[in-house]
Amino acid sequence: MRARAPMILLALVALLLVARGAFASTSLDDLLEQTLQGRAVEAQANAEREKVFLAKKEQQAGLLADAQERSRVAEARSQQLSAKFDASELELARLEDLTTQRLGTLGELFGVVRQVAGDGSSILYNSLISAQFPNRDQFFSSLAKAKALPSIEQLERLWFEMQREMTESGKVVRFDGTIVESDGSPKHVEIVRIGGFLAVSEGRYLNYLPSVGTLGVLSRQPSAELTRIASELQASSGGHVSAAIDPSRGVLLSMIVQRPSVLERIEKGEAVGYVIIAVGVVAMLLSIYQIFFLLRIRMAVRSQLADIDHPRTDNPLGRVLSSIQIDPGNSEKNAEVVELRISEAVLREVPRLERFQAFLRLAVAAGPLLGLIGTVIGMIITFQSITESGSSDPRLMANGIGQAMIATVLGLGIAVPLLFINAGLASMSRQVVQILDEQSTGILAESLERQLETEASGVFGGTGRQAAPNA
Repeated sequence: MRARAPMILLALVALLLVARGAFASTSLDDLLEQTLQGRAVEAQANAEREKVFLAKKEQQAGLLADAQERSRVAEARSQQLSAKFDASELELARLEDLTTQRLGTLGELFGVVRQVAGDGSSILYNSLISAQFPNRDQFFSSLAKAKALPSIEQLERLWFEMQREMTESGKVVRFDGTIVESDGSPKHVEIVRIGGFLAVSEGRYLNYLPSVGTLGVLSRQPSAELTRIASELQASSGGHVSAAIDPSRGVLLSMIVQRPSVLERIEKGEAVGYVIIAVGVVAMLLSIYQIFFLLRIRMAVRSQLADIDHPRTDNPLGRVLSSIQIDPGNSEKNAEVVELRISEAVLREVPRLERFQAFLRLAVAAGPLLGLIGTVIGMIITFQSITESGSSDPRLMANGIGQAMIATVLGLGIAVPLLFINAGLASMSRQVVQILDEQSTGILAESLERQLETEASGVFGGTGRQAAPNA
């Protein structure tokens, strides 16, 4: 019915056209002729449409049958896959249970492996041995982050790297490698490594740079003694040789090289420090000169003691003895005069024997005071710096206080040695003065005793001669 509806519409349109033509036509024959022609055209068009419809109907039936067949095959395939999926789910659950049963305590073991790998990663990253065997920390890091169970090869390598780290820590080895110079340029050199503690090259100490995985030359090298030891270590071909070991694996060495030298400490003392050093140097030179002078005087005095009867003027004792003159005619009065002359001669020698001691005592007293002045000035500068920067960093305050204390150290550094030196000089001079007093007084006493014995023998002799005639 739907297919015939267009045909009916076409027939109606044809009738309308015929009717319109009929009104225009003047003959019934023409109208009949036109109607017959319209029916023939309509019959031919209907036959063609029916033929096409029948052909398409057969084609649609074939397509429907094909679609139904494909649907049946797909449904069968779906049922097959669903059954296989259900079976796979059951098998997977069974295998998981079996894996859990067989795994047992290995789960905890693998957890420990990951923990050990994580801890070892940081150790190997900072290890000096990694300069010779690089990229070990990357393996440890990847193993620590892995979600899957580690393989046998990974477990064996984990054990091997840990074993190698331990064994290499007890070896002194030489190997060729690239180091970073102080200016940042690379250089291929021979490196001597002492376990995981220290590395030297060309008489210079190296530190490990974990960020680039290579060794670098320290910007500041330690003392000449330590660098000499490093040179001897690298030059040695075998046997035993002295070497420096840093048990902290570079921490102590970095602190040692950052320690300021004596000149740097003196420079931190600024102007007051130089004044203290100048006073100390002058006092030290004067004390050294006086020490040699007193030693020479003591040797001359000892030589004079060996020949006391022949005084010489090249020593204080000889000059003092030369000033002693006793008048045999008036011994008592002469003794008083001689004693005064001895005191005068001794007093004349004392200034030369005790010279510079007053200046040394002054330097001993002034050194700590100058150091205190420098400390106060340094503290004022430190507090001003803290106020200007507005920072409460303990490092800034510690550094400023350390610089301020340099002046105190310098003051005490010259005061303490000069105190002992001054005591030694005073003792040496007192010994010489005591010898002068003892020898001069002894000679005076001996001379007076001889004088008195002579007078006594004369008196006793004269009495005997007068008594003889009476007898």
